[in-house]
Amino acid sequence: MDGFPPPIYTAQVDAKTKLDEKVDYSNLPCPVVYEEIHREAHMALKPDLFEGFRLDYNKLLNQKFFLSHSVLMGPAEVQSPSSEIIKIPTANYEFGANYVDPKLWLFGRITTDGRLNARVKYDLTDNFSIKANALLTDEQDKSQGHFTFDYKGSDYRTQLQLGNNSLYGANYIQHVTPHLSLGAEAFWLGQQLMSGVGYAARYETDKMVASGQIASTGLAVMNYVHKVSEKVSFATDFIYNFLSRDVTASVGYDFIFRQSRLRGKIDSKGVAAAYLEEQLPSGLRFLLSAEVDHVRKDYKFGFGVNIG
Repeated sequence: MDGFPPPIYTAQVDAKTKLDEKVDYSNLPCPVVYEEIHREAHMALKPDLFEGFRLDYNKLLNQKFFLSHSVLMGPAEVQSPSSEIIKIPTANYEFGANYVDPKLWLFGRITTDGRLNARVKYDLTDNFSIKANALLTDEQDKSQGHFTFDYKGSDYRTQLQLGNNSLYGANYIQHVTPHLSLGAEAFWLGQQLMSGVGYAARYETDKMVASGQIASTGLAVMNYVHKVSEKVSFATDFIYNFLSRDVTASVGYDFIFRQSRLRGKIDSKGVAAAYLEEQLPSGLRFLLSAEVDHVRKDYKFGFGVNIG
């Protein structure tokens, strides 16, 4: 029968083999970075939703350098003193230049509203890398700068973060068994005179990934992803803020077909979302985005085209 391996070994031999297996704690795998412990759940539960029309065009100039053009036309929400949602029509163009090398990544984006976003990643060695993010804008006190120093050991990873407004942070994550990794973080916001610590755990096998995170800021997050196959997975999360007593739970899915990918979710607040990517033989990629909130009477639909 398909899906069942032939009975080469007896149950007694398999049981004895498992008992004889010993874990080599000096040769544990390297964990994911601390900020990506929920990445599998985010793939299904947090797709890149948008509203309106979106056009992306990428032009490859050589093997390392390419340009990107993006146009987004759709409504934008504005703050309202009442609970009513107010939207105004907007349009925005974004130009990007990108350089990708095995040791150096450069990404730059500039938009028609005056925002400049730049990212740099440079690998000094196979284990040590530096990342820099910068956001420049005409809005007062909205510009940001951030540096991250990332060191990857044999079975652990650690990061040091420095940013404007006296931002300091550090995190560390360590594999303690072949499947379980534990981590912790600490940060200080000098301008706001606020500090915090957090703890995280991640357990993963070939069929599932479970992760949890709690911070002194009041946020507790738990995620679980079940991998039915290489192309089908289901995810769920639970987010609880024990300061505001706000609770949100979500369930989602991630289906990968031959030429398309479908992701979606529904949460405890009644918000349902779906995101479809369809790859065509001509090189075009169609995007369909939908988010429906019947409680707030907020409905967002988007259609996009990706070229190149």
